[in-house]
Amino acid sequence: MTDAKAASPRQRGGSPQASSHTLLEGRLGYQVESALLVRALTHRSYAYENGGLPTNERLEFLGDSVLGLVVTDTLYRTHPDLPEGQLAKLRAAVVNSRALAEVGRGLDLGAFIRLGRGEEGTGGRDKASILADTLEAVIGAVYLDQGLDAASELVHRLFDPLIEKSSNLGAGLDWKTSLQELTAIEGLGVPEYLVTETGPDHEKTFTAAARVGGVSYGTGTGRSKKEAEQQAAESAWRSIRAAADERAKAAKEAAEEPVRETADDATKAVGEPVRETADEAVEAAEESVQGADASSATA
Repeated sequence: MTDAKAASPRQRGGSPQASSHTLLEGRLGYQVESALLVRALTHRSYAYENGGLPTNERLEFLGDSVLGLVVTDTLYRTHPDLPEGQLAKLRAAVVNSRALAEVGRGLDLGAFIRLGRGEEGTGGRDKASILADTLEAVIGAVYLDQGLDAASELVHRLFDPLIEKSSNLGAGLDWKTSLQELTAIEGLGVPEYLVTETGPDHEKTFTAAARVGGVSYGTGTGRSKKEAEQQAAESAWRSIRAAADERAKAAKEAAEEPVRETADDATKAVGEPVRETADEAVEAAEESVQGADASSATA
C-alpha cells in the first residue's frame, strides 16, 4: 500500500535533531523531515514559553482528517452491510482521544513531546488529550512528507488491531449511548451522571455514578470525566440488562406453565380410557378362560 517514496525513506541526515528522533522514527517506520517532525512534537505550552514558536496544532488538524478518512474507508469496505449509524459508532470507538492516547503510549510518544514547564510539572507527557493531539500531528507530518499512501499504511499498522477489536464490542462501542437506548426501551427515563473528583490537578481521579429515575445503577472511575462516565454507563447497562433478562425469563416460564398443564391434562385424559380398555380386555380374557375350564369339566 506504500508508495515508492515510503518504500525507500529519505536517507537520514547527520544533524543532532534528526538523530534525537531516530527511535521514534524507527517505531513509526518512516523518517520525517526534521523540522516537520519537530513541529509535530511541539505543544503550545512549549511554544508560548519559548517566544511564540510554531505549534503542532495545524498538523493536528490535518492528521485528524487523514486518520478519519483512512479509518472511515476501512470500516466502509470491511462492513458492507452495516448502516450509517453503526459505522459512525465504530469510527467513534477508534477515533477518540482515549483510543489515540493508548496508541501514543504504545509508541512512548510522550517521551518525545516538547512541553512547557507548566505541563511538564502536571504530568502532561501522559495526558490523554496531549498524546492524542500529538499523534494526530505526527500522522499529519507523515502525510505531508511521505504522501497519503505512507500515512495510510501508518494508520493501518497502528489502528487496525483497534478497528478489529471495536468491531466485536457490540454495546461496548459506546456505553453511554447503549445505556440511553436500553433505558428508553425499558421505559426507565434518561440516564444522568453525578461526577466527583479527587487528587491534585496533575493526577486527578474521577468517579461517576449513573442514575436513572433517581436510582443509581452503576459507578465507574477513570483518569478523565468521560472515562469514568463510560465505566459507570457500562456497569448500569449490565445491571439493567440482567434485570430485564430475568423478567423476560420469568414471563416466558409463566406463559409456558399453562401449556404444560394442558398437555399433562390431555395426556391424562387420553391415557385413562386406554387403561380402562386394557383392564376390560384382561377381565374378558379371564372370564373366557374360566368358561373354557367349566366346559371342559362338564364334558
